[in-house]
Amino acid sequence: MSPTPIVSTYSMWSLFRNCRKAVDWRYLQQLVPLEHDRNLHFGSLIHECLQAWHERRDLAEVLALIDKLCPKRLYDEGQRRDWHNATAMMKAYTARYAVEEFEVVALEKTFQGPIVNPATSAASRSFVLAGKVDGIVRVGDDYFLLEHKTASQLDADYLERLWTDFQITIYAYYVEQTMGITITGILYNILVKARLQQSKGETEEEYEARRAELLAKSKTGKTTAKRKLPETDEEFQERLAEKYTDPAMFHRETLYLSRDRFDILRSELWELTKAFLDARRRGVFYQNTGFCFNFHRPCAYFALCRSNGNPNVIENFYQRVEPNEELRVLPNDPTETAF
Repeated sequence: MSPTPIVSTYSMWSLFRNCRKAVDWRYLQQLVPLEHDRNLHFGSLIHECLQAWHERRDLAEVLALIDKLCPKRLYDEGQRRDWHNATAMMKAYTARYAVEEFEVVALEKTFQGPIVNPATSAASRSFVLAGKVDGIVRVGDDYFLLEHKTASQLDADYLERLWTDFQITIYAYYVEQTMGITITGILYNILVKARLQQSKGETEEEYEARRAELLAKSKTGKTTAKRKLPETDEEFQERLAEKYTDPAMFHRETLYLSRDRFDILRSELWELTKAFLDARRRGVFYQNTGFCFNFHRPCAYFALCRSNGNPNVIENFYQRVEPNEELRVLPNDPTETAF
């Protein structure tokens, strides 16, 4: 009996392209850091909010979901910041897109299909590819993938890079194969995260130091300076709401698919499977040290590589979690409508 094919994902192949050792740590040894990336938390939070909004278009439900997903916001600074940004962002988003130009066909749609040798059309016996798309929408008679993205800033370079999106082009191909529809293009739904910070005010010591400095410069020996008090949640929400009235905080970009890209990316995917099998057979997953700080912060496995896989590092800073967490669908979640 042939072994069951490995369920692979875009995340796995993207990581393999960047650093094979990181794939060994995550997908073969099944290690993930105990400490979660704050940026990933916010992105996941907004994705859940957008799913809830596009399913039922109930703002009160979305705001309640944000409260639920930030349970420690009263004493956790990171969750407090995420709660403020998500609340203001989703209030503004639902007002901006109160009426949509598209019809939702499916949300958080999962798929799975074979990885095929482009030369022989034979399916790989070692791998299948699975994934989950944020949404599938219809505009007139055309179907588009809906891809949500949160960005720290939006400029021409960011939009240009969308063309290089290996993930979404592969997803479009597999959605076509599994659902029997033609995907015309990708509708990128981009939400920009405000950089505003809630003011913490001044301590008594800071106020006295500032007051003394002002008095020293005053010709009258007096000053009207008052201590700066912490910004309340209501005041900060008002500042955020004003920021999100800027049209540049939300953007929709449509990219139309080229059939030639499908052929190129299918060939690349097949080559990646061969390279992975060869690395596993020889037990050689080399490090790409040029990727260690690719996002201006250490890779999740930097500590492991630096320590040569020290068991103490694994025990204290990592846990074992099965791969492909992104494919999990919560029970009782309505994920699609008929078409």
